[in-house]
Amino acid sequence: MTVKVLFFASLRERMGAAGVGLGDVPEPPTVSGVWRQVAGGVGGDMNGANVLAAVNHEYAAPDTPVKDGDEVAFFPPVTGG
Repeated sequence: MTVKVLFFASLRERMGAAGVGLGDVPEPPTVSGVWRQVAGGVGGDMNGANVLAAVNHEYAAPDTPVKDGDEVAFFPPVTGG
């Protein structure tokens, strides 16, 4: 199973890349499982890391299932005024 993972804004700098391709995602995968795999020791748990996610351009919860060929994006919360 392959998944394309993208990082945006400050996460891109923190992870040291704009994205990665995962070819060995364990099944059944979830957004939080993908985060744990790509973040390793850098990111910790999604909830504690203050990270939002999207699957195929749609906001996604940590327990959202991920399918073969999906694009998962991680980004910090957006603030503004």
